[in-house]
Amino acid sequence: MSGGACDRAARRLHAALLARGETVSAAESLTAGLFCATLASVPGASATLRGGAVVYATDLKTTLAGVPAALLAAHGPVSEPTAAALAEGIRARCGATWGIGLTGVAGPDPVDGHGPGRVYVGVSDGARTGVLRLDLAGDRAAVRTGAVRAAIDALLDRLGAGKDGPAPCVTP
Repeated sequence: MSGGACDRAARRLHAALLARGETVSAAESLTAGLFCATLASVPGASATLRGGAVVYATDLKTTLAGVPAALLAAHGPVSEPTAAALAEGIRARCGATWGIGLTGVAGPDPVDGHGPGRVYVGVSDGARTGVLRLDLAGDRAAVRTGAVRAAIDALLDRLGAGKDGPAPCVTP
């Protein structure tokens, strides 16, 4: 996922975090590490990217990101509460200022009643956790890339850096 608006947004995110002395970590299900890889493509990313976990398998959401098993049993792996818990858990486990939780359905088949393109992006700073619900169009690659773009833009917005500078990754 190189080139274009998303690379510019990743650089903006790195600069905004660096200016604040803050860091980010991510628990990634459907994106399988693509968010962290996108941020790591920015020179100097080690100053702001603490790390992350690929939690593609449901049990790893508990083991690696600390999502309570009871929450997964009640809401499933593709849900707003799961995205929030992923963001909160990975932030705490990695010792980052910010946590990102990405879960959803890349397709082509539905999962637990959710169609392809349903994505939840959790963003947590430890005091407040917000979750975006998205319905993205396209094939698996487009859904995964769109989820990463949305996560970058969501964190830029939370940092107050989403409204200035070049166009964000996600275009209306």
